[in-house]
Amino acid sequence: MACGFRRSIACQLSRVLDLPPENLIKSISAVPISRKEEVADFQLSVDSLLGNNDYSRPDIQVQATQLAEKLKCDTVVTEISTGQGTVNFKINRELLTKIMSRKKFNHFRTITVLKQVIEDGSKYGLKSELFSGLPQKKIVVEFSSPNVAKKFHVGHLRSTIIGNFIANLKEALGHQVTRINYLGDWGMQFGLLGTGFQLFGYEEKLQSNPLQHLFEVYVQVNKEAAEDKSVAKSAHDFFQRLELGDMQALALWQKFRDLSVEEYIRIYKRLGVHFDEYSGESFYREKSQEVLKLLDSKGLLQKTIKGTAVVDLSGNGDPSSVCTVMRSDGTSLYATRDLAAAIDRMDKYNFDTMIYVTDKGQKRHFQQVFQMLQIMGYDWAKRCQHVPFGVVQGMRTRRGDVTFLEDVLNEIRLRMLQNMASIKTTKELENPQETAERVGLAALIIQDFRGSLLSDYQFSWDRVFQSRGDTGVFLQYTHARLHSLEESFGYGYLDDYNTACLQEPQSVSILQHLLRFDEVLYRSSQDLQPRHIVTYLLTLSHLAAVAHRTLPIKQSPPEVAGARLHLFRAVRSVLANGMKLLGITPVCRM
Repeated sequence: MACGFRRSIACQLSRVLDLPPENLIKSISAVPISRKEEVADFQLSVDSLLGNNDYSRPDIQVQATQLAEKLKCDTVVTEISTGQGTVNFKINRELLTKIMSRKKFNHFRTITVLKQVIEDGSKYGLKSELFSGLPQKKIVVEFSSPNVAKKFHVGHLRSTIIGNFIANLKEALGHQVTRINYLGDWGMQFGLLGTGFQLFGYEEKLQSNPLQHLFEVYVQVNKEAAEDKSVAKSAHDFFQRLELGDMQALALWQKFRDLSVEEYIRIYKRLGVHFDEYSGESFYREKSQEVLKLLDSKGLLQKTIKGTAVVDLSGNGDPSSVCTVMRSDGTSLYATRDLAAAIDRMDKYNFDTMIYVTDKGQKRHFQQVFQMLQIMGYDWAKRCQHVPFGVVQGMRTRRGDVTFLEDVLNEIRLRMLQNMASIKTTKELENPQETAERVGLAALIIQDFRGSLLSDYQFSWDRVFQSRGDTGVFLQYTHARLHSLEESFGYGYLDDYNTACLQEPQSVSILQHLLRFDEVLYRSSQDLQPRHIVTYLLTLSHLAAVAHRTLPIKQSPPEVAGARLHLFRAVRSVLANGMKLLGITPVCRM
């Protein structure tokens, strides 16, 4: 992989800079492919060695020039130049199809990039020296977390696909990942829901469509409670009964929860998402009382005039830094239950990192929770991390505003089926609905992941389903077309090829790009942003489209055809690897 070239460059730099090669490898980056001009393959950021980022400083340019003058071309590097604060290296074009990979006993062997892609399979890019010495950690990822009885809306969809991506990436890097769906299954809404179901509920509707019926009941009882104080009081009384462990109230609550989880599991299966644990606020209704006692014993709990209990995070009475942890009637709150959940998870999983994936509106909530854990004496609170995301605007189905995630999935499948039916090149499919759903999900995920997760964005159905341009449909189409190419020409060619045949600019560009995959994975692992992988895969697909048009397999000499087919096979493999990390199931026909 790229690290073979990186190590060669690092060894030469090591002799000049008197630094261990290992200290230099992560400062050597692959240069992005340019469609307009031929570029260097790798570059060293001089500033990164000094820990700065000011490329405009004159002395940085002088240092870059002086360093470049001390370096020499060799059998690996054919050209050395300088850029803005960088030293650039161009790799010998005859060697570009080959890399150095370390085998046991410290021997090296030469192996083609293409063979490495096939040999490493789903691990290609992950065996890079960029990840060497990476400690294997226990990681908990909490994501999706819909509220039973409330809307399972597009915010939960974002949390679901982002959390799934983070968990996929961490698992690919060898970490032990626990995926938790922390349901909003406790709180005053269940007082309303219990009272509402007694007034407006139907057992048949609850059994046939629990999420829809519970939501309808919840909307109706909220309206009644706003107009009738006796309904509001009944709701309050019902929740108190729940908190006190009343068997009848708990039995009804348990039925709501069980039926809802069954529906969630079915919907998540359509998304290709699974969880190791379905937890929820209800699990911590008793343990939250222990948290309140612990806060009180440490002198951190303060009672207000209204009878509520708060924690002063400022230490000096600043009202803007106060977090409420108990209602006046003694019942727990969201923050209290989150404290109890975090403590319980540390006891249960002894995690190295715990990641919460929620919208950016909860940023302050998690800051307060982490701060409270620290002042309670839990040093591991520093291992807790909130990954926030922005708001999606304008997502509507043809029936109106999105209410449930299943509405989105059904809309995706319907629109994609219509799109596929209108395209003449669409092939006969064994299961067109499944293919439409997978392609549609790819379209949705790529639109969501193209920018920074923190950014709000305007959703557009039309843009999602464009077959041309930077879309998930284009990625799936490229994967299916490359798979079809392998099927058409069989695998016979793959045994008879010569990588020296891949000297055309289109081939070289793809080989250069394949070498960058480890670096892209490394960047995403550092900031947990999927956009790096998305941009890489879209560029790879565009390069493959150009190569597909200009590098024919049919009627080419066997070794040329074999080399090209091997190149396309490597592209498809890396494309599939990246898509799976993003949570996309690649299709082989469409």
